[in-house]
Amino acid sequence: MRTILYIIQKEFLQVFRNKSMLPIIFVVPIVQLIILVNAATYEMKHIRLSVVDFDLSGTSRKLVSKFQGSPFYEIRSAHFSYREAEDQMKRGNIDMILQVPAGFEKGLLKENRAKVQFVINAINGQSAGLINAYSTMILLDYNRELLIEIVNPAMLAGTRNIQTDYSYWYNPKLNYKTYMVPGILVLLVTIIGLLLSGMNIVREMEIGTIEQINVTPINKIQFITGKLMPFWIIGLFELAFGLAVGKLLFDIPLEGNLGLIFMSASVYLFVILSFGLLISTITQTQQQAMLVSFFFMVVFILMSGLFTSIESMPLWAQNLDRLNPLMYFIKIMRMVLLKGSGFADISHHFWSLVVYAVFSLSLAILRYRKVS
Repeated sequence: MRTILYIIQKEFLQVFRNKSMLPIIFVVPIVQLIILVNAATYEMKHIRLSVVDFDLSGTSRKLVSKFQGSPFYEIRSAHFSYREAEDQMKRGNIDMILQVPAGFEKGLLKENRAKVQFVINAINGQSAGLINAYSTMILLDYNRELLIEIVNPAMLAGTRNIQTDYSYWYNPKLNYKTYMVPGILVLLVTIIGLLLSGMNIVREMEIGTIEQINVTPINKIQFITGKLMPFWIIGLFELAFGLAVGKLLFDIPLEGNLGLIFMSASVYLFVILSFGLLISTITQTQQQAMLVSFFFMVVFILMSGLFTSIESMPLWAQNLDRLNPLMYFIKIMRMVLLKGSGFADISHHFWSLVVYAVFSLSLAILRYRKVS
């Protein structure tokens, strides 16, 4: 045990002596948290709209005003030629064209029917779907108002309506930051832990200190444990600091037990740090270690459910995602922080991380070759 403590002391001294590394470990993750939480959102705001109104009636102007009054739309231009609006879309200046045909008001008053056209830039399919949903809701709301104005109120007196009241559990304000903060916290802890541990042993090899360690009576378990523990402590500190920043700046809910969060984080950090040390044992330079770590990190992040739903992935990708530790911990963070889930609710994810930690740590120890 004393030998491990000496290695841990050596690792902490190396970390705090490297003045250029301290901001990367302690400052950069918090700055990234603040930037990413505000930038990474699927909420569509400032949708650039172009209006082509061939009717120029009071009814069509009222429809346009509904879009103008929405916080999601910005009317960038109004044209009397559809081709001009289309050219604006081709140049990337607008996201949607609202075309009101001639005779729109006449059709509503005489035939009780009329058409409008939405032309949406669908290069980004997800954004196009949201724009279409927002626009359809505005049109339905406008249609209800027309019914009240045009139809005789006496005819509507006996009509029975179903009133729907919405109650959103776990995120009542539908604040996307509440959903993103726990996931981005996991992402930042993962990046720091994987990169630092991935370059650790390789750095010792490049500067020549690994030869001095190899001639000592330190065994492999002591060496790997001593290498892992400092970054494990730093990772837990960063998570705690990140949670404090998330609560102060973004007012994220802390519904569940924080002890459960840190117990799960402790196991998860063993997974990531062991995986990083494993990479460090199979590479020869820091550059190789960084590239290999980056490869796995990109795969883990994109398949973790942080930005896209896992349920929408193909079945083969969902099965492959069972090997992704990032996915398990993001689910634990969101379930505990937002829903107040207990251990019974997250037990499957927790024990999956435990199995992953035992496997990756054992592999890192077995893979390390001490040559004296």
